Amino acid sequence: MEQKEYIPTPGPLLAEINSPEDLKKLEPSQLQEVSDELRQYIVDIVSVYGGHFGASLGVVELTTALHYVYDSPKDSIVWDVGHQAYGHKILTGRREKFHTNRKYKGISGFPKRSESEHDAFGVGHSSTSISAALGMAVANDLDKTNSKVIAIIGDGAMTGGQAFEALNNAGAMKSDVLVILNDNRMSIDPNVGALKEYLADLTSSRTFNKLRDEVYDLLGHFRSAGEKMRKVASRLESAMMAALTPGSLFRSLGFKYYGPMDGHDVNGLRKTLEDLKEIKGPKLLHIVTVKGKGFAPAEREQTKWHAQSSPFDKITGKSLAPSNKVKKAPKYQDVFGDALVELAEQDERIVSMTPAMPSGSSLWPMMNKFPDRAFDVGIAEQHAVTFAAGLATKGKKAFCAIYSTFLQRGYDQLVHDVAIQKLPVVFCIDRAGVAGADGPTHHGAYDTAYMRTVPNMVISSPLNEQDLRDMMFTASKYEEASWAIRYPRGESTGMDIREGFEMMEIGKGICLKEGEGVAVLSFGPIGKYVTEASETLSEEGIMIGHYDMRFAKPIDEELLDEICQKYDHIVTLEDGARLGGFGSAVAEYISEKESRPSLTIMGLPDRVIEHGTQEELHAEVGIDANNLIKIVKARLVDI
Repeated sequence: MEQKEYIPTPGPLLAEINSPEDLKKLEPSQLQEVSDELRQYIVDIVSVYGGHFGASLGVVELTTALHYVYDSPKDSIVWDVGHQAYGHKILTGRREKFHTNRKYKGISGFPKRSESEHDAFGVGHSSTSISAALGMAVANDLDKTNSKVIAIIGDGAMTGGQAFEALNNAGAMKSDVLVILNDNRMSIDPNVGALKEYLADLTSSRTFNKLRDEVYDLLGHFRSAGEKMRKVASRLESAMMAALTPGSLFRSLGFKYYGPMDGHDVNGLRKTLEDLKEIKGPKLLHIVTVKGKGFAPAEREQTKWHAQSSPFDKITGKSLAPSNKVKKAPKYQDVFGDALVELAEQDERIVSMTPAMPSGSSLWPMMNKFPDRAFDVGIAEQHAVTFAAGLATKGKKAFCAIYSTFLQRGYDQLVHDVAIQKLPVVFCIDRAGVAGADGPTHHGAYDTAYMRTVPNMVISSPLNEQDLRDMMFTASKYEEASWAIRYPRGESTGMDIREGFEMMEIGKGICLKEGEGVAVLSFGPIGKYVTEASETLSEEGIMIGHYDMRFAKPIDEELLDEICQKYDHIVTLEDGARLGGFGSAVAEYISEKESRPSLTIMGLPDRVIEHGTQEELHAEVGIDANNLIKIVKARLVDI
């Protein structure tokens, strides 16, 4: 019997809110109660189904105030990254579907334009909100509408260079845009950099607050004087506040600065937003919040509770996942993290960096063991790549740990600063292939294709964790060019790993199993499906060849020549884009042969792939074992 889906009962006020218009029917005195019910509903859902957590809890009051004051979708509300937007989704008509959040065929975990008219801009990568909001504000100016535009950006996302580019442009253009800086001192991991210290000074300066009060008191006396004295007083006030207040950075960029204020005072926020709605031009409201607000375990351990994948007790935070005494295989990123420490112990040249993802990329072991040789550079992928290049010019062996989807943001630097200069940077590309519930903004679909066109690069992918370790070791000794090692999110095979490392021959694949008629050439850990399919086919007397190619560039031409001579049909399998990927590399090589086998390329199709588990998505796009079996049987009939 199929288990009925759990849908929590919302509080009495929240139960009547199916759109922002319903929220506006309430009295201001009821907004705190709505906020409390909204926060509890998020806890109820995520405690059962998982999802991003802490960031949305931290902006419940802000979300309520925004939708009470502004008129979405006429007014555009742009959420940076999207981790903060659960409350926004619930208040904009998606409460009854919210239990499907991040599930296959369910609603997205991020704002998505095709999902709701209230999602003004699709997001998933950080630091884009101000740029998008400015574009919307300029469009409003051109159309002579009175619509408002609001961008909500976290202090972690504010470390991204694009945010500052947009601030600089917005201040100069004078368009009517409100930027809300949600300052909780966190992105996923604790924030790093000079901006963090600046905001800390801003929110904790008792001297500033005391001086501000005294200045206002003094100027109050001037305002009772004549017109000339009032003008002098006004200029004095502007000069003194610019000198005294920590918001001078934003004022210098052309923004009117307001704050800092309590981001959990819903009626204080409401009143401030109502005032700001009447003020034209670029404005920045600085609010201070607590990530995970209202859920004690999330407030205590903010990195841990950024997101949860398994059920937990909504009071204590204790995991409710079924106890499983079977030892799980280590995740690929953890294999990477441990291997990096071992290599760094042997080679003092080795350094590492990550753009704000030391937890996700498992760089913490290196940062703890060698704090002077491991760096979190903030949400700044372009900087991370060129920073690695700079280190490489001085003889350091830089391992840049970065998600595939985030390396896209550093592509120009990969080409211009690394590859053209033949600098031996090692890119350890995590979350390669479909990434699961985070969906299209996080799938690592394109890295093989976008790197294959770049000279002076080795592109590799291990079949298992042993190969990952040996690839890292070989890359640490390679000085001729840069090297990319791609591996997926999630568990490795669980195989026994031998001690130490072995050199791997660059550009050489291996034959795992010889067969007849059809040879399957796999690239990366997705080769597990070939093993599975091969076992099923062998029970039917069908013996296929399986070759683990290991390298998409340089491709093993000698091994391909042997395969072409022996087999009538080749199938390539990869967890990456079909267009321009590993399969394309095989096609390009064999296309020049006078006599060649037929070829089927299995990979991610030329369309946006939505969210779901990796297994669900592999099956949907046809790169799983079942579809491989169908393709092999069809090709054998053709032969």
